[in-house]
Amino acid sequence: MEWIQLPLGPLQTNAYIIYNDERSCLIIDPGGEEQKIRQFIRKKGLQPKAILLTHAHFDHIGAVDTIRKGYSIPVYLHRAEKKWLSNPSLNGSSRYEGIQPMFVNEADELFTKDGELLIEGFSFYLYETPGHSPGGVSFYFKEDGFIIVGDTLFEGGIGRTDLPGGQEEQLLKSIHNKLLTLPKDTYVLPGHDGVTTIGQELDHNPFLK
Repeated sequence: MEWIQLPLGPLQTNAYIIYNDERSCLIIDPGGEEQKIRQFIRKKGLQPKAILLTHAHFDHIGAVDTIRKGYSIPVYLHRAEKKWLSNPSLNGSSRYEGIQPMFVNEADELFTKDGELLIEGFSFYLYETPGHSPGGVSFYFKEDGFIIVGDTLFEGGIGRTDLPGGQEEQLLKSIHNKLLTLPKDTYVLPGHDGVTTIGQELDHNPFLK
């Protein structure tokens, strides 16, 4: 299994493309700049199978509909944010100057609970990690030693909780009870900025002391 990080859109939100030896791929959080996603897929000769969303804030969903339609693939999102994609007040796109209100079609499939999932040949563990938003989830690829966490945990930081549905206590509980229990050498792939590890955050993240 291989992955690439693509910072996209006005907030340089990290999209991830996960792909295997069969050249199938999953697209995580396509926040914008559809052409960059397509360029990488074309370069590698990949076949997209699904879009997975860690949560439904506007900077993570900007290219969802164009990618979904272009490749005829389903979109997965946690049920707690089912109505967020089409609601600019909930997805946050109406809160910022210079950002057009964002109306995205509803997800095709909804996550409902923690557990092992198999989607189009990709096996991973879904962790519910709310706090930054009510339906925040993380995707743990155990055999490959990485977890995609959206805006839950960052290098030296944690997700903001001042947006609709955010709760700091809940966020810290998600981090401590779910993420920090993983092996220390697990790579953490966040929604913004660079990659870190569980061990590095245990040792150096001031918000987790």
